[in-house]
Amino acid sequence: MSEIDLKEYSQFVDKVTSSESKDSTAFRQRLDDLGNGDVPRLLTAALGLSAESGEFTEIVKKLVFQGKPLTDETKTHMIKELGDVMWYWTQGCMALGIEPNEVINKNKEKLLARYPSGEFDVAKSENRKEGDI
Repeated sequence: MSEIDLKEYSQFVDKVTSSESKDSTAFRQRLDDLGNGDVPRLLTAALGLSAESGEFTEIVKKLVFQGKPLTDETKTHMIKELGDVMWYWTQGCMALGIEPNEVINKNKEKLLARYPSGEFDVAKSENRKEGDI
């Protein structure tokens, strides 16, 4: 495998990046175009979910790969991080104008369509029907 020229790669990355991702004027225009949505809350939800999920994942990583003990204190820390995930998840529901139960029900419908028996199946997990996201 050949060595990558980082300057050339940076130029490539710039070319395949949307204007809204790199130009504040285009970004603000896109926000204006999305005026019918709750974009500030949607951004809050997306960024917060990513951050808090990462904090939860960091604890699990330390438990599994770095010898951190699974103590009551560690469990409490994970519970608090999951609480933060729920807070941002609820922000996402609010941004979409939906009730949290709607998300849970849609998820259950999706999974029952994938696993009609109500049980996990590796083949069905790996070989999804068209439209199964």
